[in-house]
Amino acid sequence: MLGAMSDGCAEGCGCGATEVTTMQRADRDAEWVRAARFARWLAWASLLWMCAEGALGLWQGFVAGSISLIGWALGSAVEGLASVIVVWRFTGSRTLSEASERRAQRGVAISFWLIAPYIAVESVRNLLTGARPETTLIGIALTAVALVLMPLLGWAKQRLGRRLESRATAGEGTQNYLCAAQSAAVLATLAVIAVWPAGWWLDPAVGLVIAGVAVREGFGAWRGEECAC
Repeated sequence: MLGAMSDGCAEGCGCGATEVTTMQRADRDAEWVRAARFARWLAWASLLWMCAEGALGLWQGFVAGSISLIGWALGSAVEGLASVIVVWRFTGSRTLSEASERRAQRGVAISFWLIAPYIAVESVRNLLTGARPETTLIGIALTAVALVLMPLLGWAKQRLGRRLESRATAGEGTQNYLCAAQSAAVLATLAVIAVWPAGWWLDPAVGLVIAGVAVREGFGAWRGEECAC
């Protein structure tokens, strides 16, 4: 009888442990799925903002003759591409697919490399031509809002990226940080040139630094490394 009780206890303990493990696993899975849905929602929100940011930025860039503002606005299209990739990654059966994560991760890496050449070319062109944009109040307001909003989005996506073990999501967050850095450069340029025209060279100098960071982050995302931000 003692042996039977021991066997029963062992079996019961085993079943209980299995049930607890299964329940814990289900809880983790449910939390993961909720986080994945939030990552997709953030990507959609980012995409909508990038469309508005790009349209307004292009309008004001052409009105003011600001190459840096036009370049910043065009960069929104590439940043929007990263959001589209993350939406694709966390939609339907791809949500739990490791292969989809890897493809999305590489897609975000490519979007980094799409940003870098344009920023570098525009920065060099501004340095060579000495382009001096006019002051635009709408442009200043737009870049100021982006300077506040983008780091918040980047921080949220970096946290979600770690929670989901999704470097595609983390890479999208890094692009938001890069957008904030570009916003700061354009905002500073518009403000500085308004009071000190000789400081026009600050914008292209910062742009070259941002281009270098984008290239580095692209290689890191392609290899599957954590984004250094």
